[in-house]
Amino acid sequence: MAQVQIQHISKRITVHMLNREKLFIEVGSYQNNKHKNIVCGDSVLLRKCAGENRNIAVLSDGLGSGVKANVLSTMTASMAMNFRVRHEPIIRTVQSIMNTLPVDSVRNISYSTFTIVDVDSNGEANIVEYDNPSLILVRNGKVQQIDGSDTIIHRGNANTSSLEERRLKLSNINLQKEDRLIFYSDGVTQSGIGNMDMPFGWGDLVYDFVEEILKQQPNISARELSMKIVKQAELNDILRPKDDTSCVVMYVREPRKLLICTGPPFSETKDKYLAEIVSSYEGKKIVCGGTTSQILSRELKKEITVNIDDIVAGLPPKSEMEGIDLMTEGIITLGALVEILRKGPTTDLSGQGPAWDMLRMILDADIIDLLVGTKINVAHQDPSLPVELEIRRNVAKNIASLLENKFMKDVKMQFI
Repeated sequence: MAQVQIQHISKRITVHMLNREKLFIEVGSYQNNKHKNIVCGDSVLLRKCAGENRNIAVLSDGLGSGVKANVLSTMTASMAMNFRVRHEPIIRTVQSIMNTLPVDSVRNISYSTFTIVDVDSNGEANIVEYDNPSLILVRNGKVQQIDGSDTIIHRGNANTSSLEERRLKLSNINLQKEDRLIFYSDGVTQSGIGNMDMPFGWGDLVYDFVEEILKQQPNISARELSMKIVKQAELNDILRPKDDTSCVVMYVREPRKLLICTGPPFSETKDKYLAEIVSSYEGKKIVCGGTTSQILSRELKKEITVNIDDIVAGLPPKSEMEGIDLMTEGIITLGALVEILRKGPTTDLSGQGPAWDMLRMILDADIIDLLVGTKINVAHQDPSLPVELEIRRNVAKNIASLLENKFMKDVKMQFI
């Protein structure tokens, strides 16, 4: 069995004090397979720990590409995530991974690299890096390197007296509003190798690319920025990626709020209360349901207009009302949204219709408040209607679960 010894090489760790205002950590990732490969040899795992307001991201790069690399990177990423979720100390987490990972006997390197980033509710990020390209911090639109401490792990075999050194980088930083942490596999930095303008690969030139993107789009989402980096790496390789390519972006900012209001209150005496919540909400607003829309129109004394030119097959048209960002039909649209969400995160947002409009607004939001009326519409329990048309509260619960588990959104639900 492999034995592990640890030696620390002291380095000054730069710690930036954070103004403890309420922040949100948006996490996005994008991956691309090596040309002609059907699986990615990199693995990315993202987790938002319920009740802790804690975000963990792991990127692992298996040696080589294809199925074998995928298995190794998946094993590494899964171990790292499981240990961190349980609050296992960083060193113990790394020890367990390093003791488990096989080593290439010819090249004397581990079969998988990894980067682990664990950001707590106060914006403190604990970072572990092993053999991946260096993680970068973007602050005030400029790329910065993070000071850290090098930790050497001696990995040996019980049957031999030799020890092999493995060098880790451990960092700790308190994040500030508008900071971004960006990390990626070597498919990014090694893209373009041999090209006249980058004979040694993209390397640190990616820093200039990131800074230029942020100059043009300072509010770009984590998801879109990670995609742009990977897509540019693909262009560097003339659309034939020489390696699997992955990127993760963690973006610290004030939360973007979205209210989704659907269904009339159980009692008509609550109609005014419903209208007050919607009118005073500080964020974008979606209203789903004809009855709900009529209640708000009456209580807020605002007219509704129907956009008959915006009809998608199978779904009623959208409506418009001052102060509401999107107004749609109710249960059918919500059911269509559930089906889209079940497929998981996607970069193809070209779909048309109210459900896709809702998805685009949801992806741009961080905190989603679901305000669900509990008055039963008997039409939705008609057995002649499709089974997918569940009653409203169950559809809302499905949406909340999918947004939390697949899209890492903060979801709060109130029944009225």
